[in-house]
Amino acid sequence: MGRPETTLSRFILEEEERAPRREPEFPALMAEAALAAKAISREIRRAALTGKLGFSGEANPSGEAQKKLDLAANEIVLDAFGKTGLVAAVISEEMEKDHSPERGGEARYLLCIDPLDGSSNTDVNGPVGTIFGFYRRKKAGPCANALGEIRAGADLVAAGYVMYGPSTILVYSRGLGVNGFTLDHGFGGFLLTHPDLRCPRQGKYYSANLGNYPRWEASVRRFVDHLTGTAAGAKGSYSLRYVGALVADVHRNLLEGGIFFYPGDDRNRNGKLRLLYECAPLAFLIQQAGGLATTGRERILDVRPESPHQKVPLAIGSPHEVELYEKFVRTGGA
Repeated sequence: MGRPETTLSRFILEEEERAPRREPEFPALMAEAALAAKAISREIRRAALTGKLGFSGEANPSGEAQKKLDLAANEIVLDAFGKTGLVAAVISEEMEKDHSPERGGEARYLLCIDPLDGSSNTDVNGPVGTIFGFYRRKKAGPCANALGEIRAGADLVAAGYVMYGPSTILVYSRGLGVNGFTLDHGFGGFLLTHPDLRCPRQGKYYSANLGNYPRWEASVRRFVDHLTGTAAGAKGSYSLRYVGALVADVHRNLLEGGIFFYPGDDRNRNGKLRLLYECAPLAFLIQQAGGLATTGRERILDVRPESPHQKVPLAIGSPHEVELYEKFVRTGGA
């Protein structure tokens, strides 16, 4: 456990002093991210009391029905960064096109964000999250095409997630390791509770939507059979843990080891997870903690984005399981 008096802001300032490459605006970027997280946490806690549960009647750019809380969380993010001049554009799961905030023309960063991951869990009081990544721009100036300024996940300066569960925890990486902070509602801020997080080399859990099993490629089905012991010669020592919120499943596997995977299937060749604001930020963070993230055929951080809401297959977590997943996908698992 970290010292209770170690606040997020203090930690970031001290970390920045040690950084081999300074990012002067980073403390301010994270201050706004933390502010948005606190506001979203409050909206979620009060949603049943304020009439914000249920569907909004709208759909996001991927065609998924939007919850009222999806839209509320998106507005909170836009408000937090709207007039700071810190980001030149925001690419969000909830918006068809990127949004250019006021005073952002000279900003050196782009924000890609899923404001409320796993929002289908909100009506049943299940865990949900926020995923974010700050990408470095090629140059300052008006941002006419945010996507065109991102070459791959390697352009990430920092990434993180917030999980809203029994407590609200913010986990982030600036490229100098991974640390977690828990929101103390009485204090009104995030305190260091999970310093220097490391993903175990091998775990005992796997996270996947097995309802899609019949539609997966044979190689992925064989991988599952290997984990569960239904394949010949397999020990089957793994247990299924699937929450239905990407953040929650990745967070558990970061702490306890294991693998989350969402492959393509015969209906969705590239799966359903978005590269810029889900897969790449989590891949950046997990790799900083010693884990791995892949499509099955290439590193997530090497995938070049072709559209703001591009989808890619994802396997992420402990090195042993992710490497095994890659082996099955590449060889057919025979």
